[in-house]
Amino acid sequence: MLRFGVLGAGRIGQIHGSNIAASKEAKLVAVADVDQASAARLAESTGAEVRDLQAIIEAGDIDAILIGTPTDMHADLIESGARAGKAVLCEKPVDLDAARVASCLKVVKAAGTPLMIGFNRRFDPNFATLQQRIADGAIGAVEIVTIISRDPEPPPLSYVERSGGLYRDMMIHDFDLARFLLCGEEPVEVTAYGSALVDPAVGEAGDVDTALVMMRTASGKLVQISNSRRATYGYDQRIEVHGSGGMLRADNVLESTVEVAGASGFQKDPAQHFFLERYALAYRRELAAFVDAVSSGKAPSPSGRDGLQAQRLADAATQSRKTGRPVAVSSD
Repeated sequence: MLRFGVLGAGRIGQIHGSNIAASKEAKLVAVADVDQASAARLAESTGAEVRDLQAIIEAGDIDAILIGTPTDMHADLIESGARAGKAVLCEKPVDLDAARVASCLKVVKAAGTPLMIGFNRRFDPNFATLQQRIADGAIGAVEIVTIISRDPEPPPLSYVERSGGLYRDMMIHDFDLARFLLCGEEPVEVTAYGSALVDPAVGEAGDVDTALVMMRTASGKLVQISNSRRATYGYDQRIEVHGSGGMLRADNVLESTVEVAGASGFQKDPAQHFFLERYALAYRRELAAFVDAVSSGKAPSPSGRDGLQAQRLADAATQSRKTGRPVAVSSD
C-alpha cells in the first residue's frame, strides 16, 4: 500500500485527498496547507493527520507526495520530494517558465525518483478510448486534430492575475492532450490568437479569455484548439480527429442521457457543469495509474518531459499571440 502526504488542501487537494482515502491500494497519512482550517477539514474527512509541509516531505512513514499547492511552489516541492526519496504526483504545470521546469527535471533525474504530472484528461475514459483507436489505426493517418475546451464562467480576476495567462493555465491541458492524440509526433510550430471578449478587465490585466491556437507537426499534421472562459451551456469538452481513413469524435458528457421529444423538437440535458463533475472518474484513474507505476517500478505517465513539452507549447502560444507571428518549438 502506497502511503501519501498531500501538500495543499484547496479544491484540487480535496479531490485528490478523498480519492487517496477511498483507494484500496493507497493510504492518506498526512495533509499540509498554510490554511489550517482547510487542512483540518480534509484530515478529518479522511482520517489523516495535519502536519507541517516539510515534515511530510521528510517523513519516514510516507512514500509519495501529491502536490496541489499554488503553481509557484510546484518546482521547489518536486525537488524537495525527489531529494527526500519520495515519489511525486504534481498538478500541472510544473512551473510557468520552461527553463525552470527543465532544471527541476534534472534534479528528479539525479535523484532517480518517480514523477508524474497531473494531466488528468488523458485518463478520461472517452478520450483514452479515442487515443487508443488512433494508435490502433482505426482512422488511418491522422490529418487534423480539433480540441474544444470552454469553461462555464471565468475565474475571479485575482486568479487571472497570477495564473500565468490562459495559454499556460487553461490551454496547457489541451496542449498535452494534443500531444497525446498525435501519438508521439511533436508540434514544431505554434500560431496563437486571443481576445478579451468575456471581460474587458482580463485584457487590462494583460491576458485573454477567448483563444484559438493552430499547430503544425513536421509531417504536416494540423491541430486546432479553441478555448473560452465562458460557455452558457455548461462545461464544453469535445474532440474530433480526422484521418485518412475516417474520423473519431468524443462529445460532451451530459447530466443524463434522457432526451425529450415534442412538437418543438428534441431536447437533451445540459453538459456537466465543470471539471469537478466532468473529470471525477479521470482523477480516480489518474491516481490508480500513479500507484500502479510506483508499485511496479514502471515509469509514470504523463512524465516530467510531458510537462516540459506542454509548457514549451504554452510559452510559444503566449509569444505568438503577442507578436502576431508563428513560433517554432523545440522538442529536444
